[in-house]
Amino acid sequence: MNSAFKADEWSRRRFMEGTAKTFLGVGALGITSRSKAALGPNLGLPERANAAKHIIYLYMGGGMTHIDTFDTKPGHENQGETKTINTNVDGIRISEYLPTLAQHADKLAIVNSLTSTAGAHQQANYLMHTSYEERATIRHPGIGAWALKFKGRMNPNLPGSIYIGGDSRINGGGGFFEPEFEPLTINDPNSGLKNSKLRGMNQETFDRRLGLASKFDKEFHETYNVKDVRAYTQMYDDAVRIMQSKDLQAFDLRDEDEMTRERYGDNSFGQGCLLARRLIENDVRAVEVSYGGWDMHNGVFINAPERCGVLDQGMAALLDDLDRRGKLEETVVVLTTEFGRTPRINQNAGRDHYPRAFSSVIAGGGIKKGIVYGKTDEGAENVVENPVRVQDFNATVAYAMGLPIDQILYSPSKRPFTVAHKGKPVLDLFA
Repeated sequence: MNSAFKADEWSRRRFMEGTAKTFLGVGALGITSRSKAALGPNLGLPERANAAKHIIYLYMGGGMTHIDTFDTKPGHENQGETKTINTNVDGIRISEYLPTLAQHADKLAIVNSLTSTAGAHQQANYLMHTSYEERATIRHPGIGAWALKFKGRMNPNLPGSIYIGGDSRINGGGGFFEPEFEPLTINDPNSGLKNSKLRGMNQETFDRRLGLASKFDKEFHETYNVKDVRAYTQMYDDAVRIMQSKDLQAFDLRDEDEMTRERYGDNSFGQGCLLARRLIENDVRAVEVSYGGWDMHNGVFINAPERCGVLDQGMAALLDDLDRRGKLEETVVVLTTEFGRTPRINQNAGRDHYPRAFSSVIAGGGIKKGIVYGKTDEGAENVVENPVRVQDFNATVAYAMGLPIDQILYSPSKRPFTVAHKGKPVLDLFA
């Protein structure tokens, strides 16, 4: 290796990292520690007919209270101040804090029998996103990464997976997969894709500098022509292609009329749902929108109405638009959280962590409409009918997308993993 190459090695690395941060908001990903993931034997589950193409994953960070949302127990002392209302489906009743979603109950499959043993936020969040317990030695992929791995990117000019939210630590990332399967993070949906336009130079200057950088890196690429280096290089090629693509307009919410934006809600979650709809319409495979603040140890009857109001408006507008535009059946919409909250009200008029029983919702993607699956006892404390483990719930989502849930992929350490860690899809949820 010549001296010029050695002298320029650090500056080139800084250029690559800086370019990635500028275009895509990412840093160096430790690619040298990754190795090729190998396909294991297919265990023979049949592919799902008419599988969904997309997933929109709405994650309620902090532990959404089930008894104050989708599993109300009117008349029981655990219910407290939250009242129950009818929906547009006979026999389905939910919280008064979700009046708009109540008019979309005919699109929902409400699962009131989720159960887990993970009662701490970080561990429970990781389990919900990956189906695996958190380990210090490995990162497991989330559902968006698995979807990309098995089904590929749909629009070559846009990232295949996007996370919308303020805390990117809670999303289901690419895990041990190659860097290209990491989601692109959008902190503020109103800001679009930052730093994606040329500033301070024209296209000719930009192309010349890219060409120069390519010449500088030629020897490095030839010397280290391995999959991980090629994958990281591909990330920069993707960044340039995105900058030059008309599809970049999908990130600009200013294209929507004021009435539409107001319908989703003037807040980050509502606008995130609107952005998710636009991205799906532009063939992005997977979008996660996070909404935190559900850790209500104090004042649940003050805080829950506010959080539910934002959720209610944003999710209802999303479902309505997807349905009217003919996109709901090809999109799995998931509303979930890391655990529920104690049905018994604590001394601070709040509810604490409660993994034993909680609720989630699935819509679209061939899922049955207007049903409640599973049941808790009269105080919402124990699952008494059709328990659903986190792995089973994730297997159900994966099956709706047509992913081979029992196909094994191997980590760099040659350990076998599947999309839902031996979870079994709840087939009764499918139409």
